[in-house]
Amino acid sequence: MTDRDYYEVLGVDRNASRDEIKKAYRKLARKYHPDMNKEDKEEAEERFKEISEAYEVLYDEDKRKIYDTYGKAGVQQNFSGGGFDWSDFTHFSDIEDIFGGFGGDRFDMFFGGVGGRGSRRRSGPRKGDSLRYDIEITLEEAAKGVLKKVSIPHRVKCEGCRGTGAKEGKTETCPVCHGRGQVQQVRQRGFSSFISVGPCRNCGGKGHVYREPCPICGGRGYTQKTTKLSVDIPPGAFTGMQIRLRGQGDASKNGGPPGDLYIVIHVKKHEIFERDGNNIWVEAPLTITTAALGGEIEVPTIIDGKAMLHIPPGTQTGTVFRLKGKGMPDVDSGRRGDQFVRVKVVIPMKLNAKQKELLREFERESGDYRKAGWKKFFERVKK
Repeated sequence: MTDRDYYEVLGVDRNASRDEIKKAYRKLARKYHPDMNKEDKEEAEERFKEISEAYEVLYDEDKRKIYDTYGKAGVQQNFSGGGFDWSDFTHFSDIEDIFGGFGGDRFDMFFGGVGGRGSRRRSGPRKGDSLRYDIEITLEEAAKGVLKKVSIPHRVKCEGCRGTGAKEGKTETCPVCHGRGQVQQVRQRGFSSFISVGPCRNCGGKGHVYREPCPICGGRGYTQKTTKLSVDIPPGAFTGMQIRLRGQGDASKNGGPPGDLYIVIHVKKHEIFERDGNNIWVEAPLTITTAALGGEIEVPTIIDGKAMLHIPPGTQTGTVFRLKGKGMPDVDSGRRGDQFVRVKVVIPMKLNAKQKELLREFERESGDYRKAGWKKFFERVKK
């Protein structure tokens, strides 16, 4: 993963539109594509990967929102093994659009060389489909971490034929492609020859065929199953965060490895607490006497139960107090954010006769103070 800010990598403003981001990427992609930059191909490959990583995040509205809120630590959860790889890139069509016919074998060789797209475009065993499962948790669960059990319906390799589709797993080499899984076609047009390579239709790119289909899966090589899994959601989880469970997706249709399962987190809105990154905000009521005389009040925290908050004399409505280290933990470092308490002085709605008399007495005793306050108010109005 690049250490530079993604906006800096693409050379765009933080408020740039998606069209501006795409335009910047197209310009840089033409400049740094390894087959276009012959002077320093190794450096060009690194630069091309860096701008593609930035584009992958900033062009996607959800990933961009996570990046703007949590930085690289947030989007890192979406990448293979905690770092960007070409298997994470979802905009290959944009690259093909940029270079037009400049794709073909050389284009695939480059991406195949860095662990990406080439292997997907070639025939032969392919990785199974990845799955997505959305899960909702409370803010308290997000703060402390939680183990959730989920049931995932997915495609699994048939045990009866070991994924071959053949009865008892007995297969034969395809007589058309001779086990290669692909065939070559040559077309002659005038004095020119056009050679194309594609998957073998006889074996579906598997390289083998069978005489009798598996009675369990009907020759498909896979069956449907619901698997129960335990998902460990770490403290500090946030909406949009993805947890990748390798090999828990759909089985491959032609002998490749299974796909992955992506658990997407959604944190419920809380009745009292409001989350701002790793910080927590809460509003606390304050009586007139405590606001005027000072004292201590109890306030709830997201993890540590109740905490005592010192209120100085003369505290006004809207005053914000900070409880250091009482916020949400960072999902990577575990370091806690802060909790901010905004106090609101509560005016009593119903008073008995004695309370009213005491307030009137207080107002009479505060006459000079009240007049001074109004004087300052009108002086500000005149300005």
